[in-house]
Formats: sequence, C-alpha cells, structure tokens
Amino acid sequence: MTLGIVAALAYGILAIIGGIIGYRKANSNVSLISGGISGLLLIITAFVQLQGYSWGLTLATVITGVLIIFFAFRLAKTRKFMPAGLMAILGLVALATMVNQLAG
Repeated sequence: MTLGIVAALAYGILAIIGGIIGYRKANSNVSLISGGISGLLLIITAFVQLQGYSWGLTLATVITGVLIIFFAFRLAKTRKFMPAGLMAILGLVALATMVNQLAG
C-alpha cells in the first residue's frame, strides 16, 4: 500500500467524519451530503489504486485539490480555523503526498 492510497483513504474518512460533525453541530444537510460524497469518492479512489489503476491517484488528487479550494474559501469567509483551516491544512498534506507519488 502506497502513501498516496493512505492519504486518499485518510482524507476521505476525515471528510465523512467532518460532514457528520457538521450535520450534528449545525444541523447542516449540505455538510453531511458534501462530506459524504467527497469522502466516499476519495475512499473509492483509494480502492481503485489498490487494484493497480493509476487514474485513481489522479482522481484523488483532483478531488483533494477541489476540497482544499473549498475549505480555503470557507476559512477566508468565516475567519474560524475550525474546521475549515484544519481540513485545508490536512488536505495540503494529503495533496503533497499524492503529487509526490504522481511525480515519482
């Protein structure tokens, strides 16, 4: 199992957990749906990578990049580090791991 797979899987799980927390704390259906969909897509890309398909890593990189942009805008709008800032930083770590694997 490569670090790209671990990064996609971990960030996917965090996205799902974040969506659930957003739903429970703010009663936000949007958080639940978007966190669930993006997290599930990242988990699927991890399993696609495990099957040996390189496009899984590319798709995981794109999804992670989109999430980073979303969380950066959310951080700029709310000026609250939690949860947008944390998810943006964790996303950058996951993205750096994925890009490093793509390049290597």
